[in-house]
Amino acid sequence: MNSKLNPMQPEYLHSGHNACPGCGAALAVRYLVRALGPDLVVVITASCWSIIAGMPPLSSLQCPILHCPFPSAGAVGGGLKRGLNLRGQRSTTVLVLAGDGGTFDIGLQALSGAAQRNENFIFVCYDNEAYMNTGIQTSSATPFGAHTTTAPYPLFKKGAKKDIMRIMAAHGIPYAATATVAFPGDLEQKCKRAQQLEGFRFIHILSPCPPGWGAESADTVELSRLAVETGFFPLMEIIDGGAPKLTYRPEKRVPLEQYLRLQRRFRTLEQQQIDTLQRDVDEEWARLLKAAEPA
Repeated sequence: MNSKLNPMQPEYLHSGHNACPGCGAALAVRYLVRALGPDLVVVITASCWSIIAGMPPLSSLQCPILHCPFPSAGAVGGGLKRGLNLRGQRSTTVLVLAGDGGTFDIGLQALSGAAQRNENFIFVCYDNEAYMNTGIQTSSATPFGAHTTTAPYPLFKKGAKKDIMRIMAAHGIPYAATATVAFPGDLEQKCKRAQQLEGFRFIHILSPCPPGWGAESADTVELSRLAVETGFFPLMEIIDGGAPKLTYRPEKRVPLEQYLRLQRRFRTLEQQQIDTLQRDVDEEWARLLKAAEPA
């Protein structure tokens, strides 16, 4: 796996935007638009990126942006691409950008419908694992044990995170992949690979949120790296709903506790609960290795 960016790629994200310091979503989208190039239209559902992008003529992105309601990103992306085709702009890439709320929860029905119809656009979920823009409320992407403002006493999420990659793979879409900002070359390559394909493509990017995770802004890349090195967030590709292909295999997985202890949202977990989370990650990693294509 190439972990480095191409330094010759031009930038399409202006500095001075409204993201929080250390925002993983801002860094992820910077890499996304670098990889996808200038002939790009971005659909943004209600999310942190609605604020980061801003309103014309003061947008932080150097491409057309269409803001849409929370549940409709999948439908809007498909309609926009069909409209561009009718205008003869078939080469323009349509990128739909949604947080975990607009992907796992409120936007899931439109996302599933677009995937089932094999609409010809790229759907990117930047996953900060809660509704960060509106006050750090629990989403179905929130992992077990994470503190949120809406979790019942003792104020942490109960129940596992929804496995969105298995859900998307079950639709048999041409391409699905995971990525993080700690491996920018891998992210860039997956974006370019997705852009070269036709039909519905899905990219899931883990995006640390310093205020929501209770982490230092300087730790965003380190958290992204540890999520991969622990096996908590494997890097993979799935083609046509087939077997996953790991694009990075840690030589020796790091203990999950190293990832958790950098985040105050997990501060109430007892050692027994941390051990349970470690076993869950170990079991899921073993399942993934068994299902994955040979290295």
